[in-house]
Amino acid sequence: MKAVWNNSVVTEANNEDLIYVECNWYFSPDSIHKEFFTLSDEHTTCFWKGEANYYNIDVVGTVNESAAWYYPTPMNGSIERVKKDLANYVAFWRGVEVNE
Repeated sequence: MKAVWNNSVVTEANNEDLIYVECNWYFSPDSIHKEFFTLSDEHTTCFWKGEANYYNIDVVGTVNESAAWYYPTPMNGSIERVKKDLANYVAFWRGVEVNE
């Protein structure tokens, strides 16, 4: 599985490094290509996962603002619900293509 933005693979992972939650693939933090990611000031809250932080994705000077999100400290109930610790796993939106 991989995520692509601006014709560049920004992360790639095998099944052991992925979590599927609410129609989104979450990639292991070790699988992202960190050179494309910078912290965003955006934060949102999910009622069962907790507060999400965001990354901007910058590929060759084209920035996709807050196009990736993660939960640094997921709420306790989320681990039981997902059956895996979701902490710092990264998901994508805003035009980032996720596919096999």
